[in-house]
Amino acid sequence: MPNITISIDEDLLKSGRRYAEKHQTSMNALIRKLLEQAVRSQSKAWLEECFHLMDRAGADSKGKHWKREELYDV
Repeated sequence: MPNITISIDEDLLKSGRRYAEKHQTSMNALIRKLLEQAVRSQSKAWLEECFHLMDRAGADSKGKHWKREELYDV
């Protein structure tokens, strides 16, 4: 797993270490978890926005169904 270096305020670092210790984890694991949550929630938000836009479009196929092969016909 690659390593990264970050710059962080000394007070924030101390608070983070206390938080990690209180929750029986390491700073490394804490940062990894927070980054993963941020990335996943952003990805999930994008997907939810796509479905919202599809619902809002109000398109109607009028009962027509397509086969996969037909979708490639131009």
